[in-house]
Amino acid sequence: MKAAVFHGPRDVRIDNVAEPDSPARGDVVLGVLRAAICGTDASEWDHGPVLCRPGVVLGHEFVGRVVSVGDGVDDLRLGDRVVSGAGISCGNCLWCQRGRTNLCTEYRTLGLQVNGGLAEYVTSPASICRAVPDGCDDDAAAMAQPLAVALHALSRVALAADETVAVIGVGGIGSFIVAGASHRAADGRVVAVDLDKRRLATATALGANEAVDATDQELSELLLALTDGVGFDVVVEATGAPHAPAAALAGARRGGRVLLVGLHGAPRALDLTSTILREIDVYATVAHVCDSDIPAALDLLAGSDVARVTAGPGIPLEALVDEGLRPLAERRASGKVLVSPA
Repeated sequence: MKAAVFHGPRDVRIDNVAEPDSPARGDVVLGVLRAAICGTDASEWDHGPVLCRPGVVLGHEFVGRVVSVGDGVDDLRLGDRVVSGAGISCGNCLWCQRGRTNLCTEYRTLGLQVNGGLAEYVTSPASICRAVPDGCDDDAAAMAQPLAVALHALSRVALAADETVAVIGVGGIGSFIVAGASHRAADGRVVAVDLDKRRLATATALGANEAVDATDQELSELLLALTDGVGFDVVVEATGAPHAPAAALAGARRGGRVLLVGLHGAPRALDLTSTILREIDVYATVAHVCDSDIPAALDLLAGSDVARVTAGPGIPLEALVDEGLRPLAERRASGKVLVSPA
């Protein structure tokens, strides 16, 4: 079968590899219908390996149809259309027992450490597969995993319906956070902040009440100006830019919350005295919890136009590098790139 294999930096090849073996107990084999790529895939291609294991088949965002079922799988049948949550947890450690499977001590991800879905077929644990509702087409379903990451992030701050939210950085995950926030804070105010006019237009289409271009503006001052000096109930930092965490803390109101999403390549200087005196809660987030976040993402995709708004070009697997990974790494991609492996 054809598969996108990560060999090293700037070296992803569409290789012919063996099809998956008959699934082990608890596993299923999926015929991949549609896959999507994200910033992680592009950064691994550009300057990895960071998370990827060389020789792995890429792809952690995908939807497929069950073509083979291992022993012990009772809730999936041949022909079922499912999304895999991609994150594999052990089920036994302290964090798994507490329901925080994304923090599992043995956590692995399809498409990073285990062969993933940028291929004609992929093996996945049945326990992390969820049925796709009829109202959710393949393009939309391929976005369920990244949307689940965004919804998990919002669950960390327990966003209320009437709160004010600023999302700094509305690229891949940031745009999905805007989509989730516009539904969860339906009676509140969602403000998208970015430097890219295309991203801001997408954020508006996803439900942001305001989209603000921060070019040539001091970010913390901008956040305060947008709230008459009060600050936001919740500030989401989704860029990883060096100055953004400090600005997010400064832009939160007294008793507010800051959610850190963007990854940083170095330590950052923060004004912790002001954070303490204003009693700001600081949250971090990673990945998602399959049991809760994947079904929530599928429901949102089936009942909204999130997929239509965020969908980018559709490409064949053979065009993955030149029409997918490269433009995404070079920040030229527009929308979620969708791949048809078959």
